[in-house]
Amino acid sequence: MAATIALVDDDRNILTSLSIALQSEGFVTRLYSDGEAALKALLDNPPDIAVCDIKMPRMDGLELLRRLREKSALPVIFLTSKDDELDEALGLALGADDYISKPFSQRLLIARIRAILRRVELSKPQAANDATVGEPLVRGHLEMDPARHRVTWMGKDVTLTVTEFLILESLAQRPGVVKSRNQLMDAAYHDDVYVDDRTIDSHIKRLRRKFRQVDPQFDGIETLYGAGYRFAEG
Repeated sequence: MAATIALVDDDRNILTSLSIALQSEGFVTRLYSDGEAALKALLDNPPDIAVCDIKMPRMDGLELLRRLREKSALPVIFLTSKDDELDEALGLALGADDYISKPFSQRLLIARIRAILRRVELSKPQAANDATVGEPLVRGHLEMDPARHRVTWMGKDVTLTVTEFLILESLAQRPGVVKSRNQLMDAAYHDDVYVDDRTIDSHIKRLRRKFRQVDPQFDGIETLYGAGYRFAEG
């Protein structure tokens, strides 16, 4: 079945051109020019992924994502203004899976969409006899169940996006071992999509914030300056 992509942007020209490009690649598209209408639709009838502009009237993309994340882990890619680092940082902090700065290449956007959809597919439960299903991972207070995309810390649920899950899983698989940003990029994005160091750093900050919401003393992800990150089993 073709994946469904929701496009949210108040620029009709962008909506039309992106929709044509995505449909030519076999995707189904839904178009929204209003953040408020898009939020209701994304919650009531979720697509497979949403591509959202940040600068919109009535409800901007950041507010849309904030409200969406209260109820859903739907993958979201942000379209941001060139060099608008604050919006990019806020978007990642709120739970965006990726961002692309305008003007952008449609080919790059489609590659990023495909990469995220692959990660979502890998995280879905498989048949019980499917050898590809990852076994639950237990590291001290941390429990990760790849088949159910479920994470708990000290028995409390921690809701993660697909990207966050894959980064944490990469770290937790080998406690105490330092993973470079490049290694974490490979774990979360694979080889066909480029992201910069700041994107990985933002994901790590958001992971820490989510765990500290259930445990204010959480210190399971350590920074090794100049080297990368490691998981401390504690």
